Amino acid sequence: MSRFLLVVPPLTGHVYPAVGIARELTARGHEVAWTGSEAVLRPLLGPGEQVLGTGSRLFRAQGGHGLAALRSLWEGFIVPYARFTAKPLDAVVRAFRPDVLLVDQHTPAGALVAHRHGLRWASLAPGAMELGRPLRALPQVEAWMRELLGDLWQRAGLPPEEFTDPRFSPDLVLALTGPALTGPAPFPEQYALVGPVLSERPADPGFPWERLDPGRRTVLVTMGTLAGDIGADFHARAARALELCGPGVQAVVTAPRELLPAALPTGTVAVDRAPVVELMARGQLDAVLCHGGMNTVGEALMHGIPLVAAPIRHDQPFVAAQLVASGAGVRVPFPRVAPAALAAALGTVLDGTAHREAAVRVGAALRAGGGAGRAADHLEALAASIGRTRSS
Repeated sequence: MSRFLLVVPPLTGHVYPAVGIARELTARGHEVAWTGSEAVLRPLLGPGEQVLGTGSRLFRAQGGHGLAALRSLWEGFIVPYARFTAKPLDAVVRAFRPDVLLVDQHTPAGALVAHRHGLRWASLAPGAMELGRPLRALPQVEAWMRELLGDLWQRAGLPPEEFTDPRFSPDLVLALTGPALTGPAPFPEQYALVGPVLSERPADPGFPWERLDPGRRTVLVTMGTLAGDIGADFHARAARALELCGPGVQAVVTAPRELLPAALPTGTVAVDRAPVVELMARGQLDAVLCHGGMNTVGEALMHGIPLVAAPIRHDQPFVAAQLVASGAGVRVPFPRVAPAALAAALGTVLDGTAHREAAVRVGAALRAGGGAGRAADHLEALAASIGRTRSS
């Protein structure tokens, strides 16, 4: 048995993919603990998981788009969160004494504390931002990010000559995607593209299943938490687009009520939260309109569902580009897509067969990555290598 410590940020979209990996490791008899904000982790994980808290605080809301959004992400969240958790993480590692840390790429403090204690660590890449160097055409931006990480390294008291980019473990990088989306990129040998990891979510007994009309095609509209600060009228445009799609289309919309227009198309099911994976698994969705987040895109493709992506910021434009290249979806501009154009995009994936066939094909290729099982295999191998190193 080995001891694994999962270091994750207080972001739902980063926690859920790690849940499946943690459960697989636990099922194999390993001891697993989580560390991060217990106020965020406990509601997502439930009472049975071991959570070693690092404290909680509010961080500046992320804003803007493009490079402004990237700056906001790093300077408003990643760097301050790393500074905030550095000392608590050190205490957690001393107390739990893990064999291996699984560190989300947005929590570099986990890699820094692993380096300080001479522990093996694996990187978890739940998004596309840190894969294949999508910003290589902007060397100044890459240099700026490296400077921020170098400052964190220095603050951790680590020798400058030993600097290792804390986003990329030299031993193992688990990427929750696959070549069907990334293309045949020349990834380093320690990269393992295991595909999306699906896991059960907290039960939502209040979802009105009885309102779904089996005689209509169903579109899920889920734009995440970023849709309210730019292009705040997107849901109004989407509502009009769905109306233009005709009476044969029904929408399930997940969004806070304040982001929705007063009038929605007849039959629309509007909820704050929906059992998305269950909707997909039941075969009750014909298309997904989303922000291009890797979790949503991966989950839809794993169920053979085509998508229309309206990326907002961060890695979403990269994921949307990969989706279009795979043939399994269409991309539209979030801030300015007109209802008629959005209706046409939805009609393309609903009425034709090409995008659905591509979604089925890509989904099968992603499943071949092995998901949580393959990720656990790699983590077990990393833990086993420690024993071989110590005994040699």
